[in-house]
Amino acid sequence: QVQLVESGGGLVQAGGSLTLSCAASGSIFSIDTMGWYRQAPGKQRELVALVASITSGSVINYADSVKGRFTISRDNAKNTVYLQMNSLKPEDTAVYYCYALVRAVKYWGQGTQVTVSS
Repeated sequence: QVQLVESGGGLVQAGGSLTLSCAASGSIFSIDTMGWYRQAPGKQRELVALVASITSGSVINYADSVKGRFTISRDNAKNTVYLQMNSLKPEDTAVYYCYALVRAVKYWGQGTQVTVSS
């Protein structure tokens, strides 16, 4: 089993910044992919950003809506992934879920609320 614990959510004004963190623990040998999804009220859960480890380094994907504003990073030694969110908009308001793929098994965190006021 793998546990994911998120932190860093909260309330911020439009244009502000927040940093989310997610630490993985448990039966971890190697985490293939870590990242973030979000779900706004009445909407489906959507990808925000993922970072996948490959032999030659890492591959990062962002949703178009956050490109240029959000930055994902990963500390493999700490099994932790971060999401730096800048220039936040009210439409970024959602519950943000940490995600990890370990040996083809998907794991989710409990979610952390991010609210951006206009």
